[in-house]
Amino acid sequence: MGKRNNAPGEIKPVGDRNAGRWVVFTDLDGTLLDFETYRYEAAAPAVAAIRAANVPLVFCSSKTRAEQEVYRAALQVDAPFIVENGGAIFIPAGYFAAPLPAHVVQPPYQVIELGLPAAHIRQVLAQVRAEHHLEFYGYADLPLLEICRLTGLDDAAAARAARREYSETILKTDFSTQTLARFNEILAEHGLICISGGKFHTVSGRGSDKGRAVTVLTALFRQQLGPVITVGLGDSANDVPLLAAVDRPFLVQKPSGQWQAVDLPHLTRVEGVGPLGWRRVIFGLLGYER
Repeated sequence: MGKRNNAPGEIKPVGDRNAGRWVVFTDLDGTLLDFETYRYEAAAPAVAAIRAANVPLVFCSSKTRAEQEVYRAALQVDAPFIVENGGAIFIPAGYFAAPLPAHVVQPPYQVIELGLPAAHIRQVLAQVRAEHHLEFYGYADLPLLEICRLTGLDDAAAARAARREYSETILKTDFSTQTLARFNEILAEHGLICISGGKFHTVSGRGSDKGRAVTVLTALFRQQLGPVITVGLGDSANDVPLLAAVDRPFLVQKPSGQWQAVDLPHLTRVEGVGPLGWRRVIFGLLGYER
């Protein structure tokens, strides 16, 4: 993690809205949502402000489609969204006027699939566990009650989290740093990668990450809107590909008050833990009093 003496940077307003549109890409857990409670109320006024300004808000998270749909409905967000660490981009049908690149149709969405199917990933993980005598457990390996205990989610939310389509999350393991590195070497032989988030590890297809998905979706926004400024918000190492892919990257504080150690040009560290920092960024970009 970063140190407390990594001073926060200035949040400069985007400027004259007529000079170009902007699009916000955001992580959820620990960023728009509180790290422990998963609540969004602290950020809700800023979400309403960018909605009023007609700024697309794109969720880009390890969360599943089913999980993100709940927050999209609660916050009245209608932009495309990126699921499972870049495994796929879900685009509401008709959102973009131009034809989409290779995609599948899953009403009410057009879906650009960048990752591998969850069934294939789970099959590989079972093989790796047996062949290398590693002890780890994902959503598919645990009963709902245990998932609730580990995640702090209620039954319904835990069931939505387990409904993975392009990845598997490792919820329970005693991996050391060395074992995790070995695990990733083994996964690489199968075309997979394990990314550590704020709480758990997510296994997905190598080459499908948040940054690639943001780049693909940014091209579609530019095709539709012309020049756009892209803004990205995150809190953890899992968000580095997202932050590296945008014009204006912002890092909010973790519950400890520290920032994740991230070395990116033009990165702005923001005072405020999770959704409080998120709100500070958005109001700052809009030029509002904070």
